[in-house]
Amino acid sequence: MNQLTPKDWIFIKQRLTPYLFLLPALVLLALTVFWPALQAFYLSFTSYEDIAQPPQWIGFANFLKLWKDAVFWKTLENTFLYLVGVVPILVIAPLVLAILVNQKLRGMNWFRSAYYTPVVISMVVAGIAWKWLYAENGLLNQFLKALGLFSEGIPWLTSPEKIFGIVPISLASVMAVTVWKGLGYYMVIYLAGLQSIPADVYEAAAIDGSDGISKHWDITIPLMKPYLALVAVISAISATKVFEEVYIMTQGGPLSSSKTIVYYLYEQAFGNLEISYACTIGLVLFLIILGLSILRLVINQEGGDNITI
Repeated sequence: MNQLTPKDWIFIKQRLTPYLFLLPALVLLALTVFWPALQAFYLSFTSYEDIAQPPQWIGFANFLKLWKDAVFWKTLENTFLYLVGVVPILVIAPLVLAILVNQKLRGMNWFRSAYYTPVVISMVVAGIAWKWLYAENGLLNQFLKALGLFSEGIPWLTSPEKIFGIVPISLASVMAVTVWKGLGYYMVIYLAGLQSIPADVYEAAAIDGSDGISKHWDITIPLMKPYLALVAVISAISATKVFEEVYIMTQGGPLSSSKTIVYYLYEQAFGNLEISYACTIGLVLFLIILGLSILRLVINQEGGDNITI
């Protein structure tokens, strides 16, 4: 058997040293992320309603229950409506804002800070503030009454009625808070992309007759495609995981009209103490987010390798 030479030991030491530095973080991740995830996966195939008793293996019974659960499908529908209602706005509106604040004008830094301020505000604070605005005698209803539009006001957070027969009023009200809070964050991402576009590209386009708004169709949007795709995926993942807004403002009501899949998971786990069923819901949510995450990796590899978020 060949003995290791000093050169071999040096080579092994060089290879192992980075992993020794990573070991504390890997141990922490294993204890707080990977192991709980494996436990949740196991519990989704068990019955664990009484935490004083060990879980009982029941196979796919929880998944069958999930398939027949009308409330789950309602929350899945609400989550899908959240994606459709929030993501397009958070892809387009921040780009418009980024183009506006990218101008070299006096006081533009103040506008950038003003647009970004909602991002640093705690969601708890933002949710409470918007809940007051949406109140029956809140500022929004008072403003509408002053204009003579709705004499009795609008039940923003307490009505299951749907706008155009599609989105419940309560869910749309919560969507508005998500959009308001996310505009500044995605604006900064776009702003980084806009500032990476050389100025001479726009100058050459102006010589060719592409100026004003047309230059953004010809130059900005094509060059910003990696950022547009990335923001679409990130905002979709965030919309899928929305919880704080719903918990603070509506508690999923009325009649589950604003209940999302994450809030339903929380309700089953901590409200009804159906831990196994909640883990089953979590597994479905994990698969949805996994699909969106894979989509993001594909986008980064194809056209956004230079984008770091």
